Amino acid sequence: MTQHLGVVPSVFAVEHLPHATFPEDDEWIALVRAPEGLTVVRETWPTGSGERWVGLYGKAAKHNVRALADVVGPLADAEIAVFAASTFHADLVLVPEHRLKEAVAALEAEGHRVDM
Repeated sequence: MTQHLGVVPSVFAVEHLPHATFPEDDEWIALVRAPEGLTVVRETWPTGSGERWVGLYGKAAKHNVRALADVVGPLADAEIAVFAASTFHADLVLVPEHRLKEAVAALEAEGHRVDM
C-alpha cells in the first residue's frame, strides 16, 4: 500500500549508551532499552557533528499491518540504513541525512508520495 510521507523538519542523532538504563538529561525524543544498553534518539543542531538522521513520517491507513514494511522494504532494497520508531498513530523512519535524496527516490519509485 502506498503512503503519503513527510520529512520531519528536525535532524536527529541516534546514540548508544551501553551501560545506561536512562539518559542523564531529558533532551531525548525516543528511548529503546535492550540487554546491550540504551539507544537514545535526540534532536541535533543542523551543524552538529557525527552521523545525522532525517525522519520520514506519515499516517498509513488504519490497521495497515504492513505500513512499516511498505516503507522499509524499498529502503532495504536500495541498501539504505534505517532506524524505525513506532508511535501509536504511525511510524517514524530515520534515514542517514546524506542518503535522503536516494531514500525519497526509492520510495517514490514504489508509488509513495514524499513531501520535502
